[in-house]
Formats: sequence, C-alpha cells, structure tokens
Amino acid sequence: MPLSPPSPRQRLHARQVRYEGFLRDDGRFDIEATLLDVKDQDCVLLSGVRRAGDPVHDIRLRVTIDRQGTIHAIETVSDATPYPPHCADHDDAYRRLVGASLFDGFRKTLYAAMGGVAGCTHITELLAFLPTAAIQTFAGLQREDSGERKPYQLDRCHALSTQGEAVRRYYPRWYRGAA
Repeated sequence: MPLSPPSPRQRLHARQVRYEGFLRDDGRFDIEATLLDVKDQDCVLLSGVRRAGDPVHDIRLRVTIDRQGTIHAIETVSDATPYPPHCADHDDAYRRLVGASLFDGFRKTLYAAMGGVAGCTHITELLAFLPTAAIQTFAGLQREDSGERKPYQLDRCHALSTQGEAVRRYYPRWYRGAA
C-alpha cells in the first residue's frame, strides 16, 4: 500500500542506505553497508561547493561475523564526506568492536565505544542496524525454531511478542500465553 498523496513539494535531498549479506567460503559472513547522501541542487558547504548529484557522503563498511554474531573484522571507507580529509580520519577506530556480539547488547556496546566524538555519526548509524541485517542474512539457512535457544527475533517487536498470536501460531514452543 502506498503512502497517502503528499502536498506539492520539491525534493532537496536523497539518502540511500543499503545492506548486503554474504556467506564466505570459510563459513563466516560479511555484512556490507553503504550510505550515500546527495543533494538535488548545488550545496555550499564550508569545505566547498558540492554540485547537484555529487555525493556529500559516500561511506561503506564491511563487518565479518560468525554464526553466533561475533565480530571478527571491520573495514570502513569514506570516499565522500563534507569535511575532507577530517571525516575519513577515524584511524580504523571501529576495529575496537572486534570481539563484540551483534546479538548481545550490540547497540549499547557500539555507542559506548564509538558514540559522540569517538567515531563518525554515519558509520555508527550504519553499524547500529547490523544486528537485523545479520538476522536477515541468516534467514533461510536453517529453521527459525531449531535449537535450544529462543529465536533471536522473539520479543523484539510487537508482532513477535512471546505473549502474542504470531508466536502462538508459528513458535508454539516459545509461546508464554496472552498478556
């Protein structure tokens, strides 16, 4: 279903965010993320003019994880930023997240290590959504309800509350009764 018709308007900015998940030959997984910001008109920045359609941000990252969500490697690249070369000068600070788990308090760990001036706002934002990108990457590789641990997605949104109808129907083992 589409959104309701908008009021007359002119687009000024477009942000594209993309996540892709890959199974590596060594059994690990790469999650790659891209953030691209462009303006539809020339944009005067303190560092210079960006022509319409030229990226203000062109940022990419790759995180290598195992099946448990443990981070084994992080690589970041900032090809377009508003304050070159300063924005890209993060000295691979994100490597301090190696060893962290995407599935166990990752956002808290991320913001404690890389929030504020410790990192790049845009790279940190891209990383914040890696847990759900990883879950989607793993989807279909095995049955969601296999194993002894409660599936990761349960109790993480209203539809998959362990007290709700969807869990009663699709994950009966984990159903805890109506609220």
